[in-house]
Amino acid sequence: MTDEASATPHAPGSPASVPLDVSVPLDLDACAAEPIRIPGSVQPHGVLLAVTEPGLEVRHVSRNVEQLVGRAPEDVVGADLGSVLGADAVDAVRQHVRTFGDLRARNPVGVDVLGVEGPVRMDAVLHRVAVGDGTLLVVELEPAYGPRPFSFPNTYQAVRGAIEELNRARTLEELYDVAAREVRALTGFDRVMVYRFDPEYNGEVVAEAKRDDLNSFLGLHYPASDIPPQARQLYETNWVRLIADVGYTPSPVEPPFDPATGEPLDMTHAVLRSVSPVHVEYLGNMGVQASMSISLLRDGRLWGLVACHHYSGPLMPSYGARAAAEFLGSTLSLRLVARAEERELETELAAQSVVARILHTARDADRALADALVADPGVLALVPARGAVVRADGLVTTAGEVPADVGPLLDWAARRPDPVTAVTALADEEPALAATLPGVAGVLAVHLPDDQCVVWLRHEVVRDVYWGGDPHNAKIAREEDGRVRLSPRLSFERWREVVRGRSEPWADAHVRAVADLRTRLLEVLLLRNRWQMAAARTLQQSLLPQRLPRPPGWTLHARYEPSAGGRVGGDWYDALELPDGRIAVVVGDVAGHGVGAAAAMGQLRNALRAYVLRGQEVPEALADLDALARRTMPDDLATLVVAVVDPATGEAVVAGAGHPQPLLVDGLGRAALAEVAVDRPVGVGSGAPRATRVQVDAGGALVLYSDGLVDSRSTSLSAGIERLVGAFDAGRSGGPVDIDDVVAACRDDDSTDDLTLLVLAREPEPAHAPAVVAGAA
Repeated sequence: MTDEASATPHAPGSPASVPLDVSVPLDLDACAAEPIRIPGSVQPHGVLLAVTEPGLEVRHVSRNVEQLVGRAPEDVVGADLGSVLGADAVDAVRQHVRTFGDLRARNPVGVDVLGVEGPVRMDAVLHRVAVGDGTLLVVELEPAYGPRPFSFPNTYQAVRGAIEELNRARTLEELYDVAAREVRALTGFDRVMVYRFDPEYNGEVVAEAKRDDLNSFLGLHYPASDIPPQARQLYETNWVRLIADVGYTPSPVEPPFDPATGEPLDMTHAVLRSVSPVHVEYLGNMGVQASMSISLLRDGRLWGLVACHHYSGPLMPSYGARAAAEFLGSTLSLRLVARAEERELETELAAQSVVARILHTARDADRALADALVADPGVLALVPARGAVVRADGLVTTAGEVPADVGPLLDWAARRPDPVTAVTALADEEPALAATLPGVAGVLAVHLPDDQCVVWLRHEVVRDVYWGGDPHNAKIAREEDGRVRLSPRLSFERWREVVRGRSEPWADAHVRAVADLRTRLLEVLLLRNRWQMAAARTLQQSLLPQRLPRPPGWTLHARYEPSAGGRVGGDWYDALELPDGRIAVVVGDVAGHGVGAAAAMGQLRNALRAYVLRGQEVPEALADLDALARRTMPDDLATLVVAVVDPATGEAVVAGAGHPQPLLVDGLGRAALAEVAVDRPVGVGSGAPRATRVQVDAGGALVLYSDGLVDSRSTSLSAGIERLVGAFDAGRSGGPVDIDDVVAACRDDDSTDDLTLLVLAREPEPAHAPAVVAGAA
């Protein structure tokens, strides 16, 4: 940060500044709380009277009324307005008040005031102000000069050429220049500037028209503290503000407090309202002797100002000239809004075109979503940035310049509570993250479901910002008569600040485009999810046995249902007859959902089939399956239970890997958990699984199932198993147990997992009870 001025000059004869660590308490934000709406005084180039309605009795008057009509303020308060201004003047005021509802829109009223030396032609500016439960009519009198009669056609004629030039302007910069030039020609000020606010209300001079001998202020910035919030609110209410003589002596309003309410007179809408002493001193420190400002609004909010300064003495533009300038300011506001909206529309249309092309690529089922989002045109075509990172469907892809390690960035983006997050000073807002992203200052992140995200990155942009004086010393403490008071800075020399650690701001239009992309991507994700579900369902159905073995004396039944919403998981079942005549049955569950889980399930299912068909015993087959998963499927995990049954004897060799124990139903229809050793899941197994031998009695059954049948968010595993046991215990009554009834009784709507049930039932002896399980195979 450097100060281009060699020293901070002081105004000639000004009191010396004192250190800020003075012992006297001082609130340097005091001017932000200054009651500028109720200053209790007016500028002396006009006279203010506040009167009752309909009687027009004077309740308040500015002290300088005596210079106009020759009567002391105390004599005027309580008097009839006609006795103060004369019958002709009051008749004109009454007629205007009776005719027009919106007084401010019909100002001024030309009146002949009965002055000390005879009639004086004045402009009466009228408005109403709330006082207690009623209102007062405020009459402000200014000397009348300028083109007459004052009317809208005259005002329009004064700015007709300027409006035509504004309409011809094609860029914002041309609009600024035309406005500054035309307002100066209209009002005669030495310098006219167009002043634009940033989102924090720091101002920048974006156009200037001035006397040739004056230094340029073009491009200078001014801190938000120069125009505190309550002043900005007044600018939004009063669109033109004149200080005809910065060196004026305020004329107090008498009485200072309303007799009925005890409150000071609200001068929010008063054109003569006296201004803050701090602001007067601010202008004086700049060498300004007269000032006028015109508000530039967008959607009712202050967007900027046309600031007019005069250095060669006081300046009093006529009311007509000020009204014409206000009209020009309103027209400029409309043109600025229209041009800004045109730019935004152009940006949005371009963004929509890019979004459409991105979505077209994203809907390509043969391309990974992460790759599709960075392919041409890609997300970098949507928002200008140095790099982009996408995480989608488990893949991470990048475009442009991206740091080597983007893991912390993606984790941060996935944790954002808002759908879109924009950061322009990463080191200030997220220092821990900034430490992992060297050179990155700006981040625009879009958060998608399942920790998916799209992130744009911008590097630091080192900028030189030139201020009109040191913005960090916008106010100083000054000592006068042994007291310390707040004072504006004395120096407005060009002051350079080097801004680091910030990126180019993310434009509102780009943020909206990103939000629109997110909304459309949610539709793409839903579509892709449906594709994946359909593909996974097709894959899974193709891997399930088309027909189940039918060994003599045995029946085999199996059911599979996807999870709520139709999501396909990693459940599977299998049943096959081995070369030695035994029957192998399997129920397994791969962690996860979708195509990935279904594909992993297919690999494990086929490998296990190969192991048992070549004659491996159950423990050996599980150990080899675990070794295969460790080496070729390191990111997958599965649980399963395998049983190899001798149909002739009913003996079953059973082993489990992280899976719920099977049920064993005896010949009397009693169901209980089989005491089967369970090893760790496949992929993290011990390498030495154990098998257990169980006996399936005639009329009994071996029941294998997945956890989706017995476990959910609202049902514990133990309660679910108890429910399953109870469903099979129904066979104790003597009738067969239907597998579909079991599924219906045990299905839990709160479950987010798919479910599988396989029942291998041994037929009873001919003289005994019916089969334990019935239903279509």
